[in-house]
Amino acid sequence: MDNKEKYMISIIGEQCLDGETDKIEVLTSGKFMRKRDHFYIGYKEYSEENPAEYYDNLIKVEPNMVTINRKGQIQTRLMLEKGRRHQCIYQTIAGDFSIGVFTKTLNNNLTDNGGSLEVSYTLDFDTNLVSENRFYIEVTEKQISEG
Repeated sequence: MDNKEKYMISIIGEQCLDGETDKIEVLTSGKFMRKRDHFYIGYKEYSEENPAEYYDNLIKVEPNMVTINRKGQIQTRLMLEKGRRHQCIYQTIAGDFSIGVFTKTLNNNLTDNGGSLEVSYTLDFDTNLVSENRFYIEVTEKQISEG
């Protein structure tokens, strides 16, 4: 077993837009570690249309802030700080644009062995609400099967 990706990462994401709710669920292997008082969750997100394409996702979890860096063909960086609004740059094929991110809740229940992280936030464009979002991540150590 690859020692570097010895964690299972379960992600449930919900986006509410104009009264419609979209839900995605992802279960993947990845990396998890603690450095000082920060946790890092890393995993690859593959394209459904072209499995050869993927994004490297790195989530940095600090006591009051979560930063999500997504690298691939398009790069994004989302800063989620409880009770604060941040301007984040989103890269798209059509160009870069700035989006407002307001974090409503941030529940960090991560320990050295894994745990969970739940965040809810809104996205706005020119201060107009675009969507309400929530994600729940659970990190567990992979079970080593004897065989």
